Amino acid sequence: MTNAEADGSAVVDLHEIRRDMGGLVGGKAGNLGEMAAAGEQVPPGFCVTTAAYVAGEVPADAIVSAYERMGGGPVAVRSSATAEDLPDASFAGQQDTYLNIEGAEAVADAVRRCWDSLDNERAVAYRDANTIDRADVRMAVIVQRMVDADTAGVLFTADPVTGTRTRTVVDAVRGLGTAVVDGSTEPDHYALDEGAAPDDTEGCLTTAQLEELRSAGRRLQDLFDAPQDVEWARDADGVLWLLQARPITTLFPLPPQNLPDLPRLYLEAGHIQGMLRPFTPMGMAMMQEVWSRWCKTAGITVDPHDPDGLMAGIGGRLYIDISSFVRSKPMRRRLAAGLDVYGPRVQEAVTRMLRDPRFAPRPGLPFSVRTAFSLSVSLLPGFLAGIGWSLARPDSGRAKALSAVESLRRLQGPGDGAAARERLDWITGSAFDTMLGTAITEVIGPVFAGILAGTAPASLLKGIASKQETDIVLGGMPHNVTTEMNLALWRIAERARPHGALFTDTSPDELAERYRRGELPDVGIDAFLDNYGHRAAAEVDIGVPRWREDPSPVFGAVANYLRLQDPEQAPDRRFEQAAAAAETKLEELSARAVRARPVRGRVAAFLMRRSRSLTGMREYAKFAWLVPYAEMRRQLVLAGADLVAAGVLEASEDIMFLEPDEVRAAIRDHADRRALVAERRRLHAREVRRRSVPGALLTDGTDIEATAPTAAPEDGFTGMPAAPGRAEGRARVVVDPAGAHVEPGEILVAPTTDPGWTPLFMTAAGLVSDTGSPIAHGPTVAREYGIPAVICVRDATTAIRTGDLLRIDGAAGTVEIVPDPDTEPGRVRDAAA
Repeated sequence: MTNAEADGSAVVDLHEIRRDMGGLVGGKAGNLGEMAAAGEQVPPGFCVTTAAYVAGEVPADAIVSAYERMGGGPVAVRSSATAEDLPDASFAGQQDTYLNIEGAEAVADAVRRCWDSLDNERAVAYRDANTIDRADVRMAVIVQRMVDADTAGVLFTADPVTGTRTRTVVDAVRGLGTAVVDGSTEPDHYALDEGAAPDDTEGCLTTAQLEELRSAGRRLQDLFDAPQDVEWARDADGVLWLLQARPITTLFPLPPQNLPDLPRLYLEAGHIQGMLRPFTPMGMAMMQEVWSRWCKTAGITVDPHDPDGLMAGIGGRLYIDISSFVRSKPMRRRLAAGLDVYGPRVQEAVTRMLRDPRFAPRPGLPFSVRTAFSLSVSLLPGFLAGIGWSLARPDSGRAKALSAVESLRRLQGPGDGAAARERLDWITGSAFDTMLGTAITEVIGPVFAGILAGTAPASLLKGIASKQETDIVLGGMPHNVTTEMNLALWRIAERARPHGALFTDTSPDELAERYRRGELPDVGIDAFLDNYGHRAAAEVDIGVPRWREDPSPVFGAVANYLRLQDPEQAPDRRFEQAAAAAETKLEELSARAVRARPVRGRVAAFLMRRSRSLTGMREYAKFAWLVPYAEMRRQLVLAGADLVAAGVLEASEDIMFLEPDEVRAAIRDHADRRALVAERRRLHAREVRRRSVPGALLTDGTDIEATAPTAAPEDGFTGMPAAPGRAEGRARVVVDPAGAHVEPGEILVAPTTDPGWTPLFMTAAGLVSDTGSPIAHGPTVAREYGIPAVICVRDATTAIRTGDLLRIDGAAGTVEIVPDPDTEPGRVRDAAA
C-alpha cells in the first residue's frame, strides 16, 4: 500500500499517476504522470487530489510528508482541474499557478489558493463559454520542484495560428518561461518546418537545442496522439525539463489523410449558402447523398463515402477538393478569377497556391471527356431550354416553378404504423427520386435565367455604369421567396400589435409552447407555417429542427419587428423604396446605355428588365428542394422514435447523429448506440462553438488565409462589397439567430447568413459578416431591402463588439469603428446611392 492509498488518496506522488486517473488528479497531472512513465524528463513532485478538494480541508500532514520526501526546496504549485488540459478545453491560464513557493506551510497555503481559483472570474467565464457545468468540475493541485531555468518557453507541435501540422513553433526567453505565457516579454520566435533543419539563430537557443525541442515535441505528440502545447525549461546544466503538456484545442480538424497525390487543396462550400455551422452526421451524409444522386441523374457514378472524392466532410463542414483543377494547365489560368463568389480572401489564397511548386501545372483536364459529354447531353439541352423559355416568357417560367413546388408539398412518406426500416427505405429511395426529379427541373430554368439577367448587365455596361449602379437595379426585387417570407412575418407583427406586450415580454420558447396549446390570439402563424414551416436557420442540415417543429424563432422575429416604431423604417416601406429606386435607375441606365452603345445597350436594357421579373427567383431552387427534405426529416425522427423504444437511442432526435447505413444496422441489430451518439454530440457541440472556419485548407491543416499578411486600417476593416449604401449604427454581434434580436437602426454583425437569419435584417440598418458570397442569401436579401452590406470581413464577430458604433460602406466594402459620431446613430444614409 502506497502512502497515497494509506492517506485516502489525498496526495499521490507524480510517478504513480497515469492518464486514466484524471478524475482523481485532473488533466494536467494525468499528462505529467504519463510523460514521466514514458521516460521524459519531468520535475519530481506530487499531486493533492480531488478527494482532498471534495473533503474541503487542505491535507497539511500529507503535504508535509510528500514535500519532505521530494527534498523540500522551492516548488511550483499548479492547478490540475478535472476539466483542464482536455482535448476540447485547455483552461490555459484560467486558474492560478504559484512559483518559487518554499516551506510546507507556504505550500499548503498555495494549494488552498489554487482551490479558490477554480471560481475566479476568468475560470467561470471560460466554463460558461465552453458549456462546462461547475458541478462536474473538481480541483487537484500539482506540486513540483522548481527548475532553475537558464532558458524557458513554450513549444507547439503544430502552428497554432495557421493550423499547419508539419510545423513546430517555439517561443523562448532567458530565465523563467512565465514571461512567454503572460505576454510580458517579446520572446525569441522560431518556426521549424518538417524536413528542414533549424536555421542558425541569434536568439537564446542554439540549433541543437531547437532540434532537441522539436524531437521532444514529436514524442509527446505521439504519446498523446494529438498536437501538443508544451511548457519547458532548460537548466544551467543544459538539461531539458518538460513542465506540462496539453492538447492544442483550437486547431481545425484535418482533411482526409493518406490519399494519393498530396497535398490537396479544399475550399469550404457552406459559407456561399450562409452555412458555417457544422452539419450533424446525418446532415452531412444526406448532403453527400444529394450530390451523388444528382450526379447519377447525369450519368456519372460518384461514391459519397469515398475520401478521395470531390466533396469531403471536414470538421462537420462541407469542403470541395479543387486540387486537380489547380494543377490542370488548361483550367488554372482562369481559376482564381472564377472564384468571385468565395470572396477576395479565398481568391487570394488560391492565387498563392497557383504559385506553390506543390501545385505545379500538369497537362490535361481534371475530368474525363466522357464525363463532360455525359453532363452536356444529360443536362445542357433542358437547362438551356429552361433559361430560354423563362427569358422569353418570365411569367410562364415562374408559374411552372410555383406549380412544381406545390407538387412537392404533396409528397408524403409512410404513415402511422410503418416500421423504421420502411421509413428509411422511403427516404433513401423514392423520396430522393422525387426531390431531384422533374419538379426541380421546372424550377432551375427560371432560377438560372434570373441569375443571368441579374449578373450580365454589369459586364455589358462596363465603362457606361458602375457596379454600384447596376446593383441598385437589383434592389426591392419581386418574387423572392425569402423576402416574401419576411414580409409575411411583418404582417404577422402588424396583426400582433394589439397584443404587443404579450409578444415582446414573453420568451419565444414560452410563446411557442402556448401556441402548441392553442392559447395565443390568431395572428396568422398557422398560415405562415403552412407556407414556410419547412425552413430554419442552417436548413440545409436535415438534422436541424424546422420552424414547424419549433416555431420559437418565428416568435422571436415577431417580437423583434414589434420594436420598430418608425413608419419609414417599416420593412414593407423600405422594400417599396428600394423597388422604386431600382425602377428609376433601370430607366436611367437603359437610356444611357442605348445612347453609348446601341446594340449592347439594348441587350443590357432587356436583361435588366428581365431581372426585375426573374432574379428574385434566385432563392427558389433551394426553397423547393427543402420542401421534400422536411418530410424526409420527419420520417427520420419517426424512425428515431422506434429506435428509442428498442433501447438503441436516448431520444428520437439522436438519429441525426448517425448516418443512414448506421441507422440501417441499428434497425437490424438493436445494439445500444447511446455512447456513440453522446460522443458525436460532444464533438458537434465543440464545432458549433468554433468562431472561425478556414475558407481554404491544405491537407496538413494549413488555413491558407491565415498565412496571408494583413493590412487592415487602424480604425476599421476591409471586406467585400455586397449591397450598396452607407449606414451608421451601433453594432449588434449575433453568432446564432435563435432567440436573437436586432434593435431598429443597429448594424447586424454575424458570422454568415442564410434565410433563417434574414428576419433580423428587417430592423437592421446594415449587415457585416465574417464570410459570405455576393450571390448568397444574406447579401441578396440586403440588396432587396435597400440596406448596405459588407461581407468577408475576417473575424468581424470577434473584433467588433456589441455597442461599437460602426460606419459601413456597402459599395466600398469598408467597416469603420466611429469614436465620436457627428450624425444620428442608426440612421441609414444614402441607402440607394
